[in-house]
Amino acid sequence: MRLKLQTKRLILRDLKLSDAKDASKNANNLNVSKWMASIPYPYTIKDATKWINSISKESKKRPRKNYNLGIELKEEKRIIGGIGLNLKPEHKKGSFGYWLGENYWRKGYGSEALEALIDFSFNQLKLRRLEAEVYVGNPSSGKLLEKFGFKQEGLRRKGHICKADGKFKDAILYGLLKEEYKKK
Repeated sequence: MRLKLQTKRLILRDLKLSDAKDASKNANNLNVSKWMASIPYPYTIKDATKWINSISKESKKRPRKNYNLGIELKEEKRIIGGIGLNLKPEHKKGSFGYWLGENYWRKGYGSEALEALIDFSFNQLKLRRLEAEVYVGNPSSGKLLEKFGFKQEGLRRKGHICKADGKFKDAILYGLLKEEYKKK
């Protein structure tokens, strides 16, 4: 079953191969990819196609343990970013990440997408905890998490190597328990 979550301006949905061009266009920007562990720079249509093929296979597994979704702007009918949730069902928790093309920053799309994913995680999947990591130097992402009640829980020193710039990055760990969730 394909997943589709709707907000006022967005649709969070499973990706299709026809989304590769838009995904590549928005992720092929060092200002975007330097904050992500798994997006190389440059990011080509071939990279996006490979990624979409990979996550499409994952989405067919049952029970489903990964939700890697495109963020579609309804007004443009195109992918402007991505949001992913990786489940640890034995612990009733999930970890997630998100990104938006730079042209779509500071317009509230990140908040809208994150709220839909949090609601889905706690209300549909019945998770008790969510986690996210934000690279040091990316305060906007941390502020977005804090808006929904996430708390800083620690620092992973040089915890990830970023594919975009090849550098080891420190990451701040954020956590949110279901009972702490502040709906916007």
